[in-house]
Amino acid sequence: MELSAVWKIQHFPAGLMKPYELAFPGFDDRFWISAKVPGDVHSTLIERNIIDHPYFGHNDIKSRWIEDEEWWYRGQFNYEVGEKSDERHELVFEGLDTFSTVFVNGLEVGTTNNMLMAHSFDVTKIIRTGWNCIAVKFDPLRKHHEQKELFQWSSYTKERPWLRKAAMNFGWDWGPRMVTVGIWGKVRMERTRVAKLDSIFARTVNAGVEEAAILVDIDVKSYLKDQQLECEVTLVDQTGEHVADEKVALEGAVGTLDLLVKSPQLWWTHDLGNPYLYELQVNLFADGEKVDSNRQPFGIRTIELELKDENDNPSFAFLLNGIKIFAKGANWIPVDHFIGSAPDERYRQLIDLAVEGHMNMLRVWAGGIYEKDIFYDECDRRGVLIWQDFAFANALFPDFNRDFMDNVRKEVIYNVKRLRNHASLALWCGNNEIDWLYDMKSSSGDITTPFYGRSIYHELIPEVLEELDDSRAYWPSSPYGGNDDNDPEVGDRHNWQVWHGSVYPRQFGDRPLLDYSIEGVSFKNFKKDLTLFNSEFGMHASANRYTLEKNIPSGQFYWGSVEMAYRNKDTNHQKGILLMEGYTGIPQTIDEYMNFSMLTQAEGLKYGVEHYRRNKKRTSGTLIWQLNDSWPGTSWSMIDYELLPKASFYYARKFYHPLLLSLEHEPGEPLKLWAINDTLESYEGNVTIQVISFDGTEVYRKAWEATIGSNQAVFLGQVDEEEALNGNLPEQVVVKVSAEGFAAPDNLYYLRDPKDLLMESSQLEVVTDSEQQTVTVKAGATLARMVKIDLPLSGIRFSDNYFDLLPHEVRTIQISHRDGSSVSLADLSVSAFN
Repeated sequence: MELSAVWKIQHFPAGLMKPYELAFPGFDDRFWISAKVPGDVHSTLIERNIIDHPYFGHNDIKSRWIEDEEWWYRGQFNYEVGEKSDERHELVFEGLDTFSTVFVNGLEVGTTNNMLMAHSFDVTKIIRTGWNCIAVKFDPLRKHHEQKELFQWSSYTKERPWLRKAAMNFGWDWGPRMVTVGIWGKVRMERTRVAKLDSIFARTVNAGVEEAAILVDIDVKSYLKDQQLECEVTLVDQTGEHVADEKVALEGAVGTLDLLVKSPQLWWTHDLGNPYLYELQVNLFADGEKVDSNRQPFGIRTIELELKDENDNPSFAFLLNGIKIFAKGANWIPVDHFIGSAPDERYRQLIDLAVEGHMNMLRVWAGGIYEKDIFYDECDRRGVLIWQDFAFANALFPDFNRDFMDNVRKEVIYNVKRLRNHASLALWCGNNEIDWLYDMKSSSGDITTPFYGRSIYHELIPEVLEELDDSRAYWPSSPYGGNDDNDPEVGDRHNWQVWHGSVYPRQFGDRPLLDYSIEGVSFKNFKKDLTLFNSEFGMHASANRYTLEKNIPSGQFYWGSVEMAYRNKDTNHQKGILLMEGYTGIPQTIDEYMNFSMLTQAEGLKYGVEHYRRNKKRTSGTLIWQLNDSWPGTSWSMIDYELLPKASFYYARKFYHPLLLSLEHEPGEPLKLWAINDTLESYEGNVTIQVISFDGTEVYRKAWEATIGSNQAVFLGQVDEEEALNGNLPEQVVVKVSAEGFAAPDNLYYLRDPKDLLMESSQLEVVTDSEQQTVTVKAGATLARMVKIDLPLSGIRFSDNYFDLLPHEVRTIQISHRDGSSVSLADLSVSAFN
């Protein structure tokens, strides 16, 4: 039962007040601040207009005082204690941030020291029928780390290695420091008697067309001795039919049983099939009496990580139901800096957008949280695989400390048990970049100590998984494997040559090098990368105009302003300038910056992803850094904080499409045509290259008959650049690739970079229809590059945006709002790069 308590908060200087006085049930809290749970202190103070919104301007600096205070929550609720004397009552907090002391009806029931797991308290002797009171005291973090030793490496802040809290709270290279505090998860009461289901672990052992075998382990917590415990397990399909039923007598409060399902409907990613979910029902009986039950969705599927292919070559590929997939997706960071206050709908919208962008995998990055249930439920439902990092990012951790390691073990056990039944969960990963960066920082002399934390990822987590989850692979770190933990020949890779200018190749012990030059950071370096799996890569782009204008003080929204620079938390802002300088040219105005950075990011990701997909025989996945933003800044995200997609998102709908037509080309070299098919079907048809001048004249055409087998990348043929140009300048043409006979989207390519193109100004004819909620755009006599439709509203959806129009081409765009409401088109604007 989720508590619908009335909550209030207040703050005091740390240690000033006597806890038993503030926790006393009769304490007068009438003048405290009304609050919401789940939530956090920052969001409460924003809602009550006590602080200016920290996302606006430099206001986050003004709210730093919050992390130094002692904060109290008090909640009141009514409860009915049953008449049966053998009832047990547990108070469960799904998220407490971070060091708390919990009181119920004035009595201290326990303390917590971990934001990243739930906490339960037996309150059977304290809870009463009628009115009850909960009080929670939160210590300032410094009380628990200021006397601790500091480590030589902890990115962005030195105190966090001792704190089991979301690392991004302390700031990262895409967001500011905002150290949250409060009750960030749901609060509920659990009522049991005699015995309860403690954990259920169901996994698919094997699955085929005719039959699937499911293994179910059940752990029970029994409150009485000498009971006859029995479990009844049923699998129910979406029509309500029972497709498998079994019973098992428990011995020592544990039991295991097999379910056999005839003609199973398998769970697939949305791009390969239907993510079908059954319902797993478990009923617990004690001496014949039903005392507990559990219902949860369950997908029948197998998932494997292939490290050697059929020819014994190195591989890093996911096999879903025996099919090798190409993982197309992005990295997921927390949806908001104020995690507890983020609504479930924000999760649904982001996952909807990921599916719309043809993504089949999301990586939950280690510097945030083990996500809320809504995230995993939606990925199960929508057919999106999850790469799950454990919450250790970019630091050394005190694995020599017994108390710290006991805390970590509890965290790992809790989250493995919580998440292991999700069909979408494909991989456990030990940490983000720690193994790789430890070697680099040791080689450069920045670290001279032992690898503190190593036993967490290479001993503790594997031990827990061996006992609690044998159904999916574990990978110790990301990146990991080979002669350097970022080796393209083994394991997964983070390609930060592009953007960060890292110099590759590198081996263990080599001093790391950076190349801050146009060539060093260029996205053209992607083509040198023959990685097995690229789990991080990307480049910055501006947020959309509405997102920036909403959060930047008046008079500061211009290119080069202090406030614009404050939106960018990355080190060395020159990287973005270099990237644009080599591709679009250096922006001189805010409009040029938004357009140049968005086009560079979109075309750069297209260039990289298409290269990796053409290399499908070797490369098996690309996870772009990053999908989303947690505050309104400029970053690597494809979708900004206001849930407005950038140009790269609309590009992804093509470069991540299951059927891709791709042109491989460098200036002066042949135009090489490829077709990539990630589906389970084969296709036949014609693929055509057209070379079209910017005034619409077709100067060259060639077609190929194409047979594209399932799950293949096929080279169709090539044309010399001179032949394709047919006497025209490469700076004055665009290449269109299209298909007949199968539904691959058209693709456009330019033979030279935007800064070198000879483009005339394009005229656009724009017609809006408020009733139909559409805008129709027609190009004039010249090609229109990167047509942008803009509305100054949050949560707007366009059926397409940031697209090119050939001369006289017409496109009608459907406009909607994420909440389904009608959208005013009065402030709509349409522009193009030229």
